[in-house]
Amino acid sequence: MISRNTSALRKPNSSKTAAKAKTAKKVIKETARKASKTQSGPAAKTGRLPEWNLSDLYGGIDAPEVARDLAKMDADCVAFETDYKGRLAEHAARDDGGAWLAEAVKRYEAIDDLAGRLGSYAGLAHAGDSVDPAISKFYGDVSERLTAASTHLLFFALELNRIDDTVLEHAMQAPALAHYRPWIEDLRKDKPYQLDDRSEQLFHEKSQTGYSAWNRLFDQTISGLRFKVGGKDLAIEPTLNLLQDRDGKKRKVAADALAKTFKGNERTFALITNTLAKDKEISDRWRGFQDVADSRHLNNRVEREVVDALVASVRAAYPKLSHRYYRLKAGWFNKKKLPHWDRNAPLPFAPTGAIAWPEAKNMVLTAYRGFSPRMAEIAQRFFDDRWIDAPVRPGKAPGAFSHPTTPSAHPYVLMNYQGKPRDVMTLAHELGHGVHQVLAARNGALMAPTPLTLAETASVFGEMLTFRRLLSETRSAKQRQALLAGKVEDMINTVVRQIAFYTFERAVHTERKNGELTAERIGQIWLSVQTESLGAAIEIKPGYENFWMYIPHFIHSPFYVYAYAFGDCLVNSLYAVYEHASEGFAERYLAMLSAGGTKHYSELLAPFGLDAKDPKFWDGGLSVISAMIDELEAMG
Repeated sequence: MISRNTSALRKPNSSKTAAKAKTAKKVIKETARKASKTQSGPAAKTGRLPEWNLSDLYGGIDAPEVARDLAKMDADCVAFETDYKGRLAEHAARDDGGAWLAEAVKRYEAIDDLAGRLGSYAGLAHAGDSVDPAISKFYGDVSERLTAASTHLLFFALELNRIDDTVLEHAMQAPALAHYRPWIEDLRKDKPYQLDDRSEQLFHEKSQTGYSAWNRLFDQTISGLRFKVGGKDLAIEPTLNLLQDRDGKKRKVAADALAKTFKGNERTFALITNTLAKDKEISDRWRGFQDVADSRHLNNRVEREVVDALVASVRAAYPKLSHRYYRLKAGWFNKKKLPHWDRNAPLPFAPTGAIAWPEAKNMVLTAYRGFSPRMAEIAQRFFDDRWIDAPVRPGKAPGAFSHPTTPSAHPYVLMNYQGKPRDVMTLAHELGHGVHQVLAARNGALMAPTPLTLAETASVFGEMLTFRRLLSETRSAKQRQALLAGKVEDMINTVVRQIAFYTFERAVHTERKNGELTAERIGQIWLSVQTESLGAAIEIKPGYENFWMYIPHFIHSPFYVYAYAFGDCLVNSLYAVYEHASEGFAERYLAMLSAGGTKHYSELLAPFGLDAKDPKFWDGGLSVISAMIDELEAMG
């Protein structure tokens, strides 16, 4: 799922710069010790689950290296401002301007790498235990220090963008600066939306008491919620997991528990949502963005019309995708309609039993190796070097992600493994991200990050490789049916559900411009988009109106969600090319991942003959899902 990058230095836009200290998410030695006491239950079914080792970043929250690097960060930022502020345009026009600017960018990049290390460590620690007071304080303190230090750097991107085009182009003839051309050209796309230096500084500094604080409140609140199920008080992750339990009564009890607790906290979540939507509206208005999602499109380096075409294609396909599949699923349960808590219920013919961790590891690595030994070799390091944290723990962030940290280190994967088939696909997904992040790291801190238009490509492709491998080895008709149905459900959750999320966000942010929305009103919007996307075969029961509350993407990364649909449809098309490709596809694919953020998505897709601007492109990706449903219908 979401791969959050902690760098605050790459963009001048304050809505992006504060992301460094806030995002990505979090665990360390302290939480690892706590985890060792929580595995006796799940470990019996899944085997011993790995816990990550964050000492590659720092040895602990009290490690002297943390204080040392924070002090170095402060000093380096002040020195950078002293050496370069107000001098960029003048020096760029000189004969040696290219070399002089290149040296400045290198220093900026070195600071970015150090900031990424500090911010990533604090974020990963917090993800492992967001309710521990010491860790929460550490996370907040580091975030504030990074924000304060990086205020001295805000001038750099702003001044770079004020340099005359002709002067800058001449300077980039110097080889040292030409190396950074992709980053500089990417940076200049933000130019129309930049504010004056003082305004940018104010936006940046206020982020700590603004949207960053509200993000932190959401994290701590959602992690601290408890749901009463069968006499036990469960955290959100195991409660959500019960919605995939084989026992229909347990699914209903879990859904009721979720609804009850969400209802009791609806005012808090409505306040968080309203505040963040208003905060974004203020920022967008000051910067001159016309549409509520335009800042996300700019950040993704994707044209609004491309996203609009994707959304229109998916919404038009609801009847032949989700509506049709859920009718099939209801029939498998001998019902005309399924209550919403049965949407992800295990299929009656699906195999039972938990998948042990070693088996899941082998499934994914075998699939990766069949595609590319190099890809499997990189993924293997995540297991060998303890870059994965898999157990479910109280206070641990729900869901899953692969966090790139910074190029001088390596990525870390967080997931909550409970032995479900979907957990295996999550492992394949996050390792896809991880491989991508390792390959892209060679571009350095400024050019390694990948726009969201391609950020989900490697992850979804990793899932597809694993799925296709398992499908090819299946001899039982029932197992094939279960695999196909499971994959269709995952694709519907990735494409249909995420576009419904995007539609929900657009409605909330648009309506928020006219005033605050009550929790009831937000719930009405939620039910409207869910009804449209799920179809008549899913019966939405009372209580579901508040299930928007736990989706972290709405809080941490507004309008991020369409990237999942973008990536899934793109991968469907990409995989079709792979199936009919001659030798060399894997090499071209790994080269695409290795490019990181140095090329536009259209340039990266060109070697595969793919064009996302072609309206038919999205229909082609969606037809893959439809064809799988055709096969399921034929099976009866």
